[in-house]
Amino acid sequence: MNAHRTDSGAAEDGYADFEFERRFFVRDFPEALRDAPTLIVQSYFLSDGGYALRVRVQAAGVDVLPTADTDTADILRDHRDQFDFAAVTVKGPPVGGTRYEAERELDTQVAAELVHRGGAPIVKTRYAVWLGADGWSVDVFGGANHPLVVAECERSTPVTDLQIPDFCVTEITDDRRFSNETLAVDPYRGWSVQFAAELAMSGPHFSQDFGGNTHLPTT
Repeated sequence: MNAHRTDSGAAEDGYADFEFERRFFVRDFPEALRDAPTLIVQSYFLSDGGYALRVRVQAAGVDVLPTADTDTADILRDHRDQFDFAAVTVKGPPVGGTRYEAERELDTQVAAELVHRGGAPIVKTRYAVWLGADGWSVDVFGGANHPLVVAECERSTPVTDLQIPDFCVTEITDDRRFSNETLAVDPYRGWSVQFAAELAMSGPHFSQDFGGNTHLPTT
């Protein structure tokens, strides 16, 4: 979930190179919770069957609210001197909120050139907020994925007995359409109407496979 990995306990627990997260579709993310912004620009050089190869650059503290007109090249040019972290990441297919992930830090300028020159890009601003017992990341997407907003909770071990904030509309942990590598090649704009119809017909869904879920008011 975070390029600056905070799951230092993973290796001690025997979970090195794995990420554990649950993800949720968000319709209205409260303005009051838009804290600790990080601008993220990333490009997927491989996206096939759940396997992915990603290069990412990010700028902590840069609060750019992406829109449908947000352009990757413009963002890279305008914020090149503000990028403070970059990495190349290899991912395996997700299974029930668990995924293999190996990451190596890169020079920010080299990474920015890689993102600019190849792959399928994504632009988003990530907000970090502590709610209940967990830290959450909320991604606000730009470009062809606008106005998509996705909330993630990641831990160093499987995410069980989760307090789910009330701005989370429905769970999308196992919906591959919402993975970043899929969004890079099949953006939300092209199927948002279809998804809205599906949600209206089926109603919200929250997985019961990870222990008990509880509702967490945020307003």
